Amino acid sequence: MSTAGPALLAALAASIGLIILLCGRFKMHPFLAIVLATYAFGLVAMGIGAATDSDQAYVDKLGTTIAEGFGAILASIGLVILFGTIIGKVLERTGAAVTLAEAVLKVVGKRHPAIAMSLIGWVVSIPVFCDSGYVVLSPLQRSIARKTGKNPVVLGTALATGLYASHTFVPPTPGPIAAAGNVGIGSDGLIWVILFSIPVSLVAALAGLAWALRRTGNLESKLPDAKQTFEEYKEQFDHLPSLSRALTPILLPIVLMAVGSVAAFPSGDGTVIDGAFGSLLKDLGAPVNALLIGVLLALLLLPKKLDAKALTTWVAEGLVDAAPILVITGAGGAFGAVIKGTPMADYIGTLIGDGSAVSGLTALLVLFALAALLKTAQGSTTAALIITSTLAQPLLPALGLDGTMGAIPIGQVMAVLAIGAGSMVVSHVNDSYFWVVSQFSGMNVKTAYRAHTAATLVQGVTALAAVMLIGVFVL
Repeated sequence: MSTAGPALLAALAASIGLIILLCGRFKMHPFLAIVLATYAFGLVAMGIGAATDSDQAYVDKLGTTIAEGFGAILASIGLVILFGTIIGKVLERTGAAVTLAEAVLKVVGKRHPAIAMSLIGWVVSIPVFCDSGYVVLSPLQRSIARKTGKNPVVLGTALATGLYASHTFVPPTPGPIAAAGNVGIGSDGLIWVILFSIPVSLVAALAGLAWALRRTGNLESKLPDAKQTFEEYKEQFDHLPSLSRALTPILLPIVLMAVGSVAAFPSGDGTVIDGAFGSLLKDLGAPVNALLIGVLLALLLLPKKLDAKALTTWVAEGLVDAAPILVITGAGGAFGAVIKGTPMADYIGTLIGDGSAVSGLTALLVLFALAALLKTAQGSTTAALIITSTLAQPLLPALGLDGTMGAIPIGQVMAVLAIGAGSMVVSHVNDSYFWVVSQFSGMNVKTAYRAHTAATLVQGVTALAAVMLIGVFVL
């Protein structure tokens, strides 16, 4: 393992470089580029002795791992993407997205659409996975881009970073809850994680917004009709739905997911809402169920004179739009599964030893770096939160992060925040969120790296600075 570990990190870096090269230089479709890089990484892992099986057994297992990784990510988000895309297509075709854009801009004004997208994203992703939130809100982002003439890349990055900030830090998102539990914070202590994570996540969201405004305005989007003016776009509709009707297909699924998350929130030996009613709320709040309800509500926006053939065409267009997103997302899941099948996490855990030489603020840097390595290596923010917190828990006393401040388990809370900051760095080609953001915003791989990936790096480092500042006063 001592020689395989560094070689694994080098192989991972090379495979990521291969994806960038194939997509950027040779214009290969990202799906094929990710699949080829996944196989390349898996075979190199075998060659450097990272696999314990025989060569043939490993090759057979590699194919199975890739297939299972592909299927697992689609099982978790595939229908969400499909339903969300259909909702978006209906909102587009009926003019509901126009209604929503005008309503948002009446509140924040035409001069600040990026701020609106960032704030909307931050609120939505507290109970909702950022992938699901981006899918639901992307029609609104595109419509506001038409209304204001703002670059879709700017608005897409602002929305993505707003969603990403609260998704990474603020319970009841599952990742922060799991991390808190893994470091030993009981259900009664989760309130302190929430209270401390809100300002840190807002700082991260503002950092992402600043990057979007200052660094992405000259980047190009490949979205259809991205250059069309809002007025030209609006003229094609004979009648626009009311705000309440336009908002319901988006808002109700978000409310259902939020209520479902609250119902499942740990409380004592159970959850906030137990029994049959609690189970019903949790079921309705499952993203796939909530978005199916959103699809049905979106269908109520259809004009009475619309024939069945037109509706079928709209749904088919939504499925066509979703297809490349699905296969690219699945390929990213396969890449992550192969990486998780190697001893990468174990090796990274050995890099910090027993933590005996680390204490105080330095410990926060160690946890940040560990989470950042895992996030960059395997793609999933939630996995980085969970794996890092699991590795960190027995090391907290040695790291000096087992102290309390009155009733507050402050050392553990600060550990969760540092791990959260690291788990933002960075979202790139092995992260399904990278592909959701890039594909729904019309970014190619190079543009997505300059906009989204760079923004997540800025967010993570800025969040770490906020955590360290808090640590000066509480540790």
